Amino acid sequence: MNRRIIMARRRLATARKPHVKVLPAPTDVIVGWDVPVTVRDGTVLRVNVFRPDTAQPVPVIMCAHPYGKDAIPAKTRRGSVSGQFHVFPQPQPITFSEWTSWEAPDPATWVARGYAVVNADLRGSGTSDGIGELLSALESRDYHDLIEWAGTQSWSTGRVGLLGVSYLAISQYGAAATRPPHLAAICPWEGLSDLYRDLSYPGGVREDGFSKLWSAITARTTRMKAKLRDETVPRTDREDWYDAHAPRLEDIYVPMLVCGSFSDHNLHTRGSFEAFRRTGSTQRWLYTHRDGKWSNFYSADSVQTQAEFFDHFLKGLDNGWQDRPPVRLAIYDHGAMPVQVTEETSWPPSDLTWQELHLNFANMQLQNEPNSVPESTEFDLSGAGLQLWWTANHDLDIVGHAALRLWVELQGTDDAHLFIGIRKYRDGKEIVFEGSYGFAFDMVTRGWQRITHRELDEALSTPWQPVGTYREAAPLAAGEVVPLDIALLPHATRMRAGDQLRLDIRGRWHYPRNPLTGQFPAAYQASKPGTCIVHSGPERDSYLYVGTRSFIES
Repeated sequence: MNRRIIMARRRLATARKPHVKVLPAPTDVIVGWDVPVTVRDGTVLRVNVFRPDTAQPVPVIMCAHPYGKDAIPAKTRRGSVSGQFHVFPQPQPITFSEWTSWEAPDPATWVARGYAVVNADLRGSGTSDGIGELLSALESRDYHDLIEWAGTQSWSTGRVGLLGVSYLAISQYGAAATRPPHLAAICPWEGLSDLYRDLSYPGGVREDGFSKLWSAITARTTRMKAKLRDETVPRTDREDWYDAHAPRLEDIYVPMLVCGSFSDHNLHTRGSFEAFRRTGSTQRWLYTHRDGKWSNFYSADSVQTQAEFFDHFLKGLDNGWQDRPPVRLAIYDHGAMPVQVTEETSWPPSDLTWQELHLNFANMQLQNEPNSVPESTEFDLSGAGLQLWWTANHDLDIVGHAALRLWVELQGTDDAHLFIGIRKYRDGKEIVFEGSYGFAFDMVTRGWQRITHRELDEALSTPWQPVGTYREAAPLAAGEVVPLDIALLPHATRMRAGDQLRLDIRGRWHYPRNPLTGQFPAAYQASKPGTCIVHSGPERDSYLYVGTRSFIES
């Protein structure tokens, strides 16, 4: 059946009835609704508290966000779930209690495990007072004060852990960087950590889909200093404003379990892996998957992993967590279920073989040896672009970040936005994977690059992960040929002998934005009309840089 028809049916079925089961709230829980907490400047924030019916103090699991702590099935007509579950399909069923707000830990699950759960409305949202500012230092200070309040209550042991998805993960970074004394551990389960590089301008290319939708919703449902998209659209370079709205990852020293998803390339993947790479904590673990964002978070395996982490650092249990290898790597052949899960000592894994696959325009192939003679090809920036193929001659896994080095020249314009995609084929048929926003027909990986933002940050870049500065645009002169180093997002993909990869290079986004058949709401600013010429050869070697290793059947 046509994939667009399948996607449309999946979205329509989800719109009618999300695959979410809501359980009734337990009766043996002490609940405090709208508990006031006064932060350092006198503003009153409000939280919901769920805790075991016991006289003994317990550790605390906490989240803070702008989505409304009271937007829960228990307080809606007929126990309905968040509207997002009607829009974004998930590959696996989801189960939580009627106390669970959007992307938050389920209070019933954690209270049953011996924790108090605190769900907080950030400043300017829900029932909290004041005017807020998303992703700001003010927000981080507020969260710091909320943590200290939770850590000093009579029902608390004084050990607080943070947990949640998306914004509920992002807010953890800023709070943890302020080093609240009662913060014992954090678990950011998929969350960007650099607004410019991860969402607003990946590769310097403006995001025009999710950011519009999310900014409009938060502007309507919260009281914020400014609409976030109004702040980012005029700021096309990565100026100081973005620095002020990014957490200082190096200042985070508490133990951290971060979820790095291979299925959220359009939003949280890069920032999650960057948080794991750059955090100051010496006790950090990485959990990877390519499942649905929310179905994975509430799954039994993920909750068990989260619980073992918090049991060790919040309860002090000697449960073997400290001996666990730093990386849980899930490897995928197709779809949302892994074919193998391995334990690794580092990210990227230390035993990868890094190789250059050189672009050959004579046969449109990627080859192991560089071209011996100069060559070039061109494509219309408004068209389908270039497609080059590589065939696996034996079974292997391709793992980690990747990088594409291109030598480019422009005609008819002094700037362009390049969109890079890697697709997998078997027997002539594309093999697809779970992607962002419930899109079930995603490619292996992708990257973005605005040509005038090609300068690299030498301190952050590695051979397999180039990182741009994006501080100042440098337009191309007529006839000028320049090298581009384009970052491709991390993944772990199994290749059988004979499987093929297809490298796509084009000047506009790969998928339609149609809410039924496309990758709604993803959209990116396309290139202006013009021609891009790509060079290869001895002095202008264009190549794809990837990490591979053989595997043993489990």
